[in-house]
Amino acid sequence: MARPKKQKELKRNHHIMLRLNDTEYDIVTENAQTANLSVAEYARKQVMNQRITMKYEVVADVPELKKLISEFGKIGSNLNQIAKYFNQGGIHSQEMRAAINQCITELYEMKYKVTKMAGNFHGDTETHSE
Repeated sequence: MARPKKQKELKRNHHIMLRLNDTEYDIVTENAQTANLSVAEYARKQVMNQRITMKYEVVADVPELKKLISEFGKIGSNLNQIAKYFNQGGIHSQEMRAAINQCITELYEMKYKVTKMAGNFHGDTETHSE
């Protein structure tokens, strides 16, 4: 059975030629693999400023690191409960909202750094995505 034809407006008829040196190509290829995309799809999303979801694999057998990552999840759950309280009409101020937003930003930055550092360890495999 033949593959169904794409709608005319979905066909990609235009080609863009791009030359990369070995290092640039390796970086693009690695980023595409990390995002679980083909190189063409990754490049297309980059050019169109579309969001790319990168997946990081944490390979660690360090109990403290696993506990820390678990604690990040618990903190996120608590923040979601606070957000639900506010969204359901709970009393809040702009200062409190700004402080919570700043904390959330810092937590995501810390989680990213810990997840990136964890890639240097080896052991059991757990997969986390951003």
